[in-house]
Amino acid sequence: MSSQIQAEHFTGALYTLLDETFDNVQGYYLDKGTSMFETLATISAEEASVPVGGKCATLAAQVKHTAFYLEVVDRAVRSGVNERVDWSEIWRTTSAVTPDEWDTIQARLRAAYAGIRALIADQESWSNEEHIAGAIATIVHTAYHLGEIRQALCTLRP
Repeated sequence: MSSQIQAEHFTGALYTLLDETFDNVQGYYLDKGTSMFETLATISAEEASVPVGGKCATLAAQVKHTAFYLEVVDRAVRSGVNERVDWSEIWRTTSAVTPDEWDTIQARLRAAYAGIRALIADQESWSNEEHIAGAIATIVHTAYHLGEIRQALCTLRP
């Protein structure tokens, strides 16, 4: 008996957890109606502009950072180069947003998510440990920021 996971099983599990995280809660770890895009659909530009906890970044920065992270992962896997990026730039520069800017940030996240789904589809095998770890980290990282956003909403909407 083989001790390796078949690539299609791993890919299927990734898609399932990404779908749960971004679009369609199936009950693996989120409650109904709490996926990223379901949550973001309820947030106005005014709410997205509020710094969380006074000294922390805005919700807009949380979303923009998540999109940036996905974009960096996509480029790194496709190019094989881990570029140096300024991870703190978004935290320093993203504050109040207009409704159009908020829509643009959400569209950027949707495009970055589509890019990650395409990247997964392009993987013929999962024999590279870095790619496996990166795929899992993508879900974990996004789920962390989703939790930050949802927790902030509890403060904004007492």
